[in-house]
Amino acid sequence: MQSDTLLHVANFSTLFMCMVLKFPQIFVLMRAKSASGVSLHSLLLELIGFIVFVTYQMYYDYPPPTYLEYPILIAQDVILLLLILHYNGSLRQSLIYAFLFVGGWRLLTVEKWIIDLAMSFCTFISAASKFAQLQCLWRSKDAAQVSAITWAMATYTCFARIYTTMVTTGDTQVLVRFAVMTLLNLWVMLTVIYYQRASRSKKRD
Repeated sequence: MQSDTLLHVANFSTLFMCMVLKFPQIFVLMRAKSASGVSLHSLLLELIGFIVFVTYQMYYDYPPPTYLEYPILIAQDVILLLLILHYNGSLRQSLIYAFLFVGGWRLLTVEKWIIDLAMSFCTFISAASKFAQLQCLWRSKDAAQVSAITWAMATYTCFARIYTTMVTTGDTQVLVRFAVMTLLNLWVMLTVIYYQRASRSKKRD
């Protein structure tokens, strides 16, 4: 009974948090009217990882509460992508990205081996997205337009998904993915906080 309650709390808190997870980052970009410090490559890789992951879960008929937040996250990432392209002056590229993402998503379910192979690379793709964001921060040393709140919520949701996966499907690939994502999201969050504090210290000096 207690484990059922914990599972429901983990599922619904994750779903609720993911409904607003990207909002802080979206608002920061809209207020600054700049995408400085936010990695386009990181966002594109994250989108690929999300699409592969949710398609894998749906293909194998996993319980919807274990992946329901991903369509919401994908929609928020699309808004972020459009904002970054807009502020970078390359909004026309959005049509190319839309064609590639929709075409790739359709390709995933053509054969079982394709979705299995894609899922085996999913953790590496998602990890690469975090390293792309870290590299962008290390290079620019500017986290003013990066939301630490978004990365904190991402850390929590991945941590919660470790528990829900263990209780429901026990899928090893999924567990490894969430464990790696939890650590990398935490790393990005701490890096953002570090550069934001360093920037505030310089302004005071």
